[in-house]
Amino acid sequence: MKKLLISTALVALTSVAATSAHAQDVSACLITKTDTNPFFVKMREGAEAAAAEAGITLRSFAGRVDGDHETQVAAIETCIADGASGILITASDTSSIVGAVTQARDAGLLVIALDTPLEPIDAANATFATDNFLAGELIGQWAAASLGDAAADARIAMLDLAVSQPSVDVLRNQGFLQGFGIELGDPNRIGDEDDSRIVGNDVTAGNEEGGRRAMENLLTIDPMINVVYTINEPAAAGAYEALRAIGRENDVLIVSVDGGCPGVQNVADGVIGATSQQYPLRMASLGIEAIVAFAADGTLPENTPGKDFFDTGVALVTDAPADGVDSISVAEGQDLCWG
Repeated sequence: MKKLLISTALVALTSVAATSAHAQDVSACLITKTDTNPFFVKMREGAEAAAAEAGITLRSFAGRVDGDHETQVAAIETCIADGASGILITASDTSSIVGAVTQARDAGLLVIALDTPLEPIDAANATFATDNFLAGELIGQWAAASLGDAAADARIAMLDLAVSQPSVDVLRNQGFLQGFGIELGDPNRIGDEDDSRIVGNDVTAGNEEGGRRAMENLLTIDPMINVVYTINEPAAAGAYEALRAIGRENDVLIVSVDGGCPGVQNVADGVIGATSQQYPLRMASLGIEAIVAFAADGTLPENTPGKDFFDTGVALVTDAPADGVDSISVAEGQDLCWG
């Protein structure tokens, strides 16, 4: 069964933005965590294309490394001083950035958080993001359904992002566990579940080396791990290498979130069993359209019904579909990757 889960509000937002006037007087800023991560590169491509189509000015800023909060604050200050109409931001520090975001909003700018909600989420005018809990839930459901009765005796490694437990990290982790059928502890916290199937949690920093190291650490606790949740696809690739080093790469299910072209290729190659695909290009292009609409007549973007953010869609990508779990094929995922 194939289904792409994309908010029906996309059409409404696009139609509103298309009616904007005086686009030549509108300017926007895109502020990402880095300018090298392929996810943010694709986001910038979406913003640039939408800005060019609308005829507005776009300035792009990025932190020097993931976690470079100070550079993002300086970028917000520059955008305010330049008289920008709006800011799109993927915040490195989702709580500390709130002060600068408040200054921008007080100066009359529309601020939209992309991908990563601020803390609190309503510190921004709007959030355009993947439903990260659903993304985790889909890969959890797929893993449980793929194992069948053996899910009751699974040995699960949880490869998370960071000790600080940012919102995306928590949402994906908790979504996976719920999808797998594990009772959650505090849904806003990682690692407090008492299900004996969970071997343990380790952090990866979202990169391949971190994934390899975390996988090695958890294998010392239980060398018979047979399900691996990973925060993203680089971490999944590292986990696979650690498993291959001990000859277990073919008997462990690895699941992940992102859906970038390299990650989808890893699904095709059998490195990852299934991944939840998100759409950063769409996030950014719709964000630009929202800024244009706001500049024209003060229109504010609306949340997806029933959610406290604007859902830009998610789809499970696998060539081993499981009963009862909506998915698209690897070929479809390659056509869509990060679109």
